Amino acid sequence: MATSTKTRVAVNGYGVIGKRVAEAVTRQDDMILAGVCDVTTDWRLHIAAERGYRLFGATPDSAAAMRTAGLAIRGGLDDLLAVSDIIVDCTPKKIAAQNITTYRRQGVKFILQGGEKHEVTGHSFVAEANFASAVGRDATRVVSCNTTSMVRTLTALKQAGLLRKARGTLLRRATDPWESHLGGIMNTLVPEPNIPSHQGPDAQSVDPELDVVTMAVKVPETLGHLHYWSVELTRPVGKDDILDAFRTSSRIALIRMDSGLSALNAVKEWIADLGRPHGDLYEVALWEDMLTVQGNELFYAYMVDNQAIVIPETIDAIRALTGMEKNASASIEKTNKALGIGISPTGRGAGGNAHL
Repeated sequence: MATSTKTRVAVNGYGVIGKRVAEAVTRQDDMILAGVCDVTTDWRLHIAAERGYRLFGATPDSAAAMRTAGLAIRGGLDDLLAVSDIIVDCTPKKIAAQNITTYRRQGVKFILQGGEKHEVTGHSFVAEANFASAVGRDATRVVSCNTTSMVRTLTALKQAGLLRKARGTLLRRATDPWESHLGGIMNTLVPEPNIPSHQGPDAQSVDPELDVVTMAVKVPETLGHLHYWSVELTRPVGKDDILDAFRTSSRIALIRMDSGLSALNAVKEWIADLGRPHGDLYEVALWEDMLTVQGNELFYAYMVDNQAIVIPETIDAIRALTGMEKNASASIEKTNKALGIGISPTGRGAGGNAHL
C-alpha cells in the first residue's frame, strides 16, 4: 500500500483511455499520479510533459527515442512500478496480457481494460454491480465500454427485482474519432459474425446471473455507440417504475428527445457545453421519452461514449483493489464528485435524476 495517505497510481499506455485515466487520477483527493509510461514520442507525450506528469519509457528503445525527442524520461517501466502501488494498463489489446508478468514480479496490483480476456485476471469489474468482490484483489479487468453500459442498466433493473432476460442490438462506432483518418468503414455496415456477440458473455463475466444476448453491427461513425434493448420483466409494471429503477444509478443520465437531444451528435454537443474534459460522457445517456413498456416487456435505447464510460469505473477499481475504500457507494460518490458526474446544465443533480 501507499507510504502516504494517497495511493500512487501508474498508467501504462497514454492513448485514448490512458490519458483520461491519468487526468481522472489527478482529480482524486486520495490518489497521486506516479507517472505515465509509453512507447511513443508524439504530441500526446509532449502534452503530458507540459502537465507535469512524470514520463517513463516502456522499453529501452522507446526511452531512448523519447529522450531524443526532447522528453525528460525518469526511467523504464520497472522504475515506474518501484514508485507505484497500482498500475492501470491502457496499452493496446493483447499487449497488457504480456505485461502482467512484470507487474506480478514487482508485486504491484494492476487493472486491465476490456480488450483483454476475463481469464487473464479472473475478475471483471463494474462498480455498481460487483465492487465488493474486487476489494483487496491483486488484479481486475474493467470491462469494455459497451459491456459497462449493459451491466449498469441491467443491474438497475435487476436490483429493482424487474429483470428476467434481456436482448440487445448494438450499433458500434467504427473506430476512435482521432484515428478515423487511418481506418474505419465508409458507406457500409459490418455485422459482427457471431450471435451472441461477445458483449453478452462479457457481461456475464461480471454477473453470471444475467440472462442476456447481444447482436452487434459496426456503423460508419465515430461519436459513440447506440444500443437498443428488449427486456422481459418479472412482472407487468408502469413506465414510472422503470424510470425509478434507472434513477437509482448515478451513472445513467435520463435524457429526452423532445429537448433537442435527438441524436448522438447532439448529446456530444450537450456534454461539451457542460465543460467536461474532452467532451466526455461518463454516463449512459438513456432516452426516457423513447422508453416504452408493454405489459411485462420493456424497450429502450441509449448512447455510450466509448472513450469515457470506463473512466469512473477504473477509478473505483483502484479504490477497491487497494482497499482505500471498501464501500461501493462511498467510492462511487467520491468519483462522481471529482469528475462532475451528476451535474446538469441547470446546476441540479443529473446522473439518474437528469431530465434533459
